[in-house]
Amino acid sequence: MSAPTTKRTVTEREAREVAEAAREQDWRKPSFAKELFLGRFRLDLIHPHPLPADEEAQRGEEFLAKLRDFCETKIDSARIEREAQIPDEVVDGLKELGALGMKIDTKYGGLGLTQVYYNKALALAGSASPAIGALLSAHQSIGVPQPLKLFGTQEQKETFLPRCARTDISAFLLTEPDVGSDPARLATSAVPDGDDYILDGVKLWTTNGVVADLLVVMARVPKSEGHPGGITAFVVEAGSEGVTVENRNAFMGLRGLENGVTRFHQVRVPAANRIGPEGAGLKIALTTLNTGRLSLPAMCAGAGKWCLKIAREWSAAREQWGKPVAFHEAVGSKISFIAATTFALEAVLDLSSQMADENRNDIRIEAALAKLYGSEMAWLMADELVQIRGGRGFETAASLAARGERAVPAEQILRDLRINRIFEGSTEIMHLLIAREAVDAHLAVAGDLIDPEKPLADKARAGADAGRFYAKWLPKLVAGPGQLPTSYGEFKREVDLSPHLRYVERHARKLARATFYGISRWQGRMETKQGFLGRMVDIGAELFAMSAACVRAELLRSQGDHGREAYQLADAFCRQARIRVDELFRRLWDNTDDLDRTVVKGVLGGVYEWLEQGIVDPSGEGPWIADATPGPSQKENVHRPIR
Repeated sequence: MSAPTTKRTVTEREAREVAEAAREQDWRKPSFAKELFLGRFRLDLIHPHPLPADEEAQRGEEFLAKLRDFCETKIDSARIEREAQIPDEVVDGLKELGALGMKIDTKYGGLGLTQVYYNKALALAGSASPAIGALLSAHQSIGVPQPLKLFGTQEQKETFLPRCARTDISAFLLTEPDVGSDPARLATSAVPDGDDYILDGVKLWTTNGVVADLLVVMARVPKSEGHPGGITAFVVEAGSEGVTVENRNAFMGLRGLENGVTRFHQVRVPAANRIGPEGAGLKIALTTLNTGRLSLPAMCAGAGKWCLKIAREWSAAREQWGKPVAFHEAVGSKISFIAATTFALEAVLDLSSQMADENRNDIRIEAALAKLYGSEMAWLMADELVQIRGGRGFETAASLAARGERAVPAEQILRDLRINRIFEGSTEIMHLLIAREAVDAHLAVAGDLIDPEKPLADKARAGADAGRFYAKWLPKLVAGPGQLPTSYGEFKREVDLSPHLRYVERHARKLARATFYGISRWQGRMETKQGFLGRMVDIGAELFAMSAACVRAELLRSQGDHGREAYQLADAFCRQARIRVDELFRRLWDNTDDLDRTVVKGVLGGVYEWLEQGIVDPSGEGPWIADATPGPSQKENVHRPIR
């Protein structure tokens, strides 16, 4: 049984159709963020702030106490950084603690934690070592447990979940050497053979893949009689014959990450290990990521807390020109940014997580915004911390310790956080993904109207539907409660947050109007205006974060838990965010996008090649993209399961 050896080539339209088919098509539940992009500020969907049940909170807090003790006594972050590996005894300890099964139901041997407490645990473990946070997240958020929880059969759950809860590490394998965010070109094949499938192909950047016992593998099943085919998800035993981990990859950060290249050659997988029907693989992957993406902002929020702690302690101890550096305005503004943004990131995370637990709302946009916003803002906070620390921020913790100073790994957190802007959907891809969901209502009524390949009859019907929709929708964008000075009065305390919520309401309508103008102006070319779409999404992210920060501040006030200080932080964050939003709105229409495209054509055409003269290129030789032709492995298997 031989596998295809030719590289898949697809047109832009084919790639778009594959991605579109994998989307969840319907909105069965309300979505705060979706409504926000449509100009409707549905504060009632998030306020009062939802809370976990007392029993769930108690169980979660008990586990957090055990995990904190383990992190403080058993995890040596400096050793992980130095040896570029998480010690086996640490992984074994996490297994004994039940950390592999935080999200797995108790009936399968897991802890059954809520999304809220799972994320709190990831933030805690990630602060001790980002590599450990990544291991736990990849195992549970996108590895075997989550897709089986959502799509697995009862037999699959009973077979695999007890293993994942206590002993077996899992990994998720989608990316290939020549396939990133364009899954239409996925080349790994799964050819039916009796009651089995035969897997052939190569997977790249397999987080946990080097040490995994179980793999979720996305592979293409060819269409044949009795087989609808398409990209399909499988659970694969990592120790199966024909599975070879050919390389353990090394990165600028997350040095303890067990990430590799995995080759499949004639790997036999039982049909019973297929998750869902043939062709459902991408839908399973995207649905899994709807809540799985919340793991990254959890660790970003934890990183913000650490940045704030170090900034506070260092800026109080370090004096320049007769006073602590914190009281110099240039440094103080950075500390204020870190404090306010950390408060907002935790607000976004907790709100999104609790909504995921309650399952009342569709949070696909909220989770994506949390991932996008958390990864971008955490990177900025870490960069500001390095700047506050000055030369010591650029110096490694080991070097600081060697000369007798506190071993603060500021430069390491900057390196470790950088991947979050790429992991599980790069910022650029997240912009497009969120923008697609944000304009879904428009495409539902006017999609055929702007599709150049649709016949005139379809366009006529779409035109009539669009006319009815916009006749009702557009007038509602003219005025709203954001223009009334008494609106949202329940947020008016010693510090008044009501003006910020009125700002969100007004600017949600303004964003919806801008989206409509963009669609009217560019129509079918709207999807190529990635600069416009990215700014549109960034505005929505800021408005969502402002809303979450205000709602969280009111929750803390009502609980008597640092309410006054929470209002101060929410006020500071909203004022900072409003400056960013105003600038983003200006740049929707005043930008260099057209000129940038001209320059790019010149760069790729060699017009500016003279600008590259006067340097030497230290890059090694070799192809830009490694050969991934199916076949037997020619390399040593570096797979090392931890037992």
